[in-house]
Amino acid sequence: MTASNPLFADRLIAWQEQYGRHDLPWQVSDPYRIWLSEVMLQQTQVGTVIPYFLNFIARFPDVAALASASPDDVLAAWSGLGYYSRARNLHRAAQMLVNSHGGHFPQAPEALIELPGVGRSTAAAIAVFAFGARAAILDGNVKRVLARWAGIEGWPGEKRVENTLWQLAESLLPSSGIAGYTQGLMDLGSQVCTRTRPCCGACPVKEDCVACIAGRQSQLPAPKPRKTIPERHVVLLLIRDARGRIFLERRPPAGIWGGLWSLPEAQDTLSAASLCACRYGVNVDFDPPLPDVRHTFTHFHLAITPLPGAVNGAVVVTDSGTGWFDLVDIETLGLPAPVRRLLK
Repeated sequence: MTASNPLFADRLIAWQEQYGRHDLPWQVSDPYRIWLSEVMLQQTQVGTVIPYFLNFIARFPDVAALASASPDDVLAAWSGLGYYSRARNLHRAAQMLVNSHGGHFPQAPEALIELPGVGRSTAAAIAVFAFGARAAILDGNVKRVLARWAGIEGWPGEKRVENTLWQLAESLLPSSGIAGYTQGLMDLGSQVCTRTRPCCGACPVKEDCVACIAGRQSQLPAPKPRKTIPERHVVLLLIRDARGRIFLERRPPAGIWGGLWSLPEAQDTLSAASLCACRYGVNVDFDPPLPDVRHTFTHFHLAITPLPGAVNGAVVVTDSGTGWFDLVDIETLGLPAPVRRLLK
């Protein structure tokens, strides 16, 4: 591992000032906006996050507004962004900030990490950008930059490798200019030191980058060990009543699509009618299934068979976990992205 190099930070700060990003909507001193952006940017690219961030801020302009919102409203604003546990944790953290911190953000990374959904790197980023704390971050982009520059072997997801990267990240922190340095690391990883086809000619630290010197950009960092991604299948029931409303069911709070409204599920098309009669108290005449829709999660592929049908006879009043919704009301609900596409 390359030892601490004060010139690394100096070059990065100067590069960020000239070439880095300075007009992102969360590049302000407001810790609420910084926190929200850092959570949204977990496993999601900047271009995808920006419209969701702007919509979220418009609906919940401060931590008090977010804390007082209903879970449905929060999930609806998050719908389509994926990894819905982030939205649930965001809501819980807002309530914790209001109830335990008077609506103010603690300034130390050690206190920020106590918030639901905030890990070590996210806590450091909030503390750096909102309060000028001297703390190291280590998101995916930064891991790639440091692994290439220092020639650190192995997959960064491995604990031994991650610990080595944390030690390096801590050792490279500058004594001043921490916000520009931290933003520079992020910008360098997303704009120059990309996973494929890095633009090494534009890199401010290429002169002593191990990967660049040795031509090992494609080898460092080592990729995640490959494993077979399992395939799953589910039948989603598109049940309509005489008024054209759609029958929806709230998902359990934990697990895939936790807490969102979704279409009822069946194991297969043959059991759909009996499931509706027994579980929901409705008799449904089903049409032939529609073509399968494929959706990929982090750990598996999901093949969805949409099965349309119409209620036959009276509609039994359902519990609070189910309901009939007009299509015009669908936009106000928190729905999984593939379900929203099906309904549209």
